Amino acid sequence: MHAIGVDIGGTKIAAGVVDDEGRILAKTRRDTDPDDVASIDAAIADVYRELTVDFEVREVGLAAAGFVAADRSGVLFAPNIAWRDYPLRDRVAALIDAPDVRIVVENDANAAGWAEFRYGVGRDAQDMVLLTLGTGLGGAVVTNGRLVRGAWGVAAEIGHMRVVPGGHYCGCGHQGCWEQYVSGSALVRDAQAAAISQPARAQHLLDLAGGTSAGITGPMVTAAAQAGDPLAVDLLTGLATWVGEGAATVAALLDPELFVLGGGVSAAGDLLLGPARAAFAEQLSGRGHRPEASIVVAAMGNDAGMVGAADLARVRD
Repeated sequence: MHAIGVDIGGTKIAAGVVDDEGRILAKTRRDTDPDDVASIDAAIADVYRELTVDFEVREVGLAAAGFVAADRSGVLFAPNIAWRDYPLRDRVAALIDAPDVRIVVENDANAAGWAEFRYGVGRDAQDMVLLTLGTGLGGAVVTNGRLVRGAWGVAAEIGHMRVVPGGHYCGCGHQGCWEQYVSGSALVRDAQAAAISQPARAQHLLDLAGGTSAGITGPMVTAAAQAGDPLAVDLLTGLATWVGEGAATVAALLDPELFVLGGGVSAAGDLLLGPARAAFAEQLSGRGHRPEASIVVAAMGNDAGMVGAADLARVRD
């Protein structure tokens, strides 16, 4: 039997029919307005109707960027969508009017992590941590083969561990959160600052950005680093060092066998992995007297949230 996974972003939703081997059999998408939650509900119902024309579906998983309720029924809070204590499951259920179809809501990073655990680079692991280095830093924790949700459903908000007291301001309202040092947004912020303070050294980046520091993007930094630009390499090395040092702190708490790096920044590949692994080894407590976790790049790409949400809709726990 098939399930539908819906990955809900700020401006679009992507949905697909997923079989029990994690294969996507059909996909579709819709544009949405993050300030109009009713339009998101309607878009989800619309893709459900489209995808169930050709497939029999018993479960629907909704991957949402935000704090998801422990019973997987709704979103307590979302930073980029106007969800506040929002009963997403029930609103969608009322629109699709299919009482035999089970609908669950999952955090989007949890969904992506579960996809990697079940079908991606983590399929041979039992204890794994996913770090999604995108606009912010998302996380997912799998321990002994089970997704860790916490007492109230909001575990693994790993990007909001404080690593620098009094550090950079974070969108969560605090200062010095880990995501302010390891996300795509952090990479862009530091690159733009370097272009202003060191214009000669940043000439390659400025050329890519049309001559203005404000035009620099994360993919530009990655492309410049891959072309050997010293400043871009240094920027990625600095970010990767924060990844490795933070992962060593996480290892002190969770002792996973595997860290998986996803999100847009992971496209840097070895430019990210090399210094991240080095920093992790340097900061790992008890090194030489314990097994060490591996750090690898995710394999599922942009489909991870969709596949993970569909699969988690089948999980009864």
